Amino acid sequence: MQTINRPRVKICCIQSIEEAWLAINYGASALGLVSEMPSGPGPISEELIKQIAAIIPPSVTSVLLTSKTDTHEIIEQQQRCGVNAIQIVDRLHRGRYQDFRDAIPGIAIVQVIHVSGEASIEEAISIAPHVDAILLDSGNPALQVKELGGTGRTHDWNFSRKIRESIAVPIFLAGGLNPDNIAQAIQQVRPFGIDVCSGIRTDGNLDESKLSNFFRQLN
Repeated sequence: MQTINRPRVKICCIQSIEEAWLAINYGASALGLVSEMPSGPGPISEELIKQIAAIIPPSVTSVLLTSKTDTHEIIEQQQRCGVNAIQIVDRLHRGRYQDFRDAIPGIAIVQVIHVSGEASIEEAISIAPHVDAILLDSGNPALQVKELGGTGRTHDWNFSRKIRESIAVPIFLAGGLNPDNIAQAIQQVRPFGIDVCSGIRTDGNLDESKLSNFFRQLN
């Protein structure tokens, strides 16, 4: 039987310095810090994002989740927050990915694709050359109140696998992952990394029991 390498783990929706250390101590390689969103769990103030990013060890990536769609506004937000990666949860409406390279070289750019069908494959193929990673999630940006993550829903992992096979940059898999389905998700998609938020929380708080069980499923 072929061995599947353990994927990197990004724990998202971090709410406090205490949650950050809990996730790091269990083995998270990246922490997601959610700024203002139209909907969904986990937004915290930019000041708190800055405080958390400042204490994260160099071996762990601090990731700003932004719903902004203007590259210059995103660049200014990164500079205020002091993170070393940006996760763009919506489509860019103004500016180019090259703007990030010019203004903030060395800051990793992750673009979210909300997987809905064959069109998502083409979208990922067109964007992949311009970013450092693609994150596959289960939101719906077309709704009147946009869903841009944290839905707790899975999507069709067959499309996720097709995207992973079609592009060269790393893939992170998100959307409804939890201790009960993570092993199957990894087996089916074989992503570079996984991203989890609501699946390891209880009443909005990071649940150490669920977190521990989640990491056990990766071994």
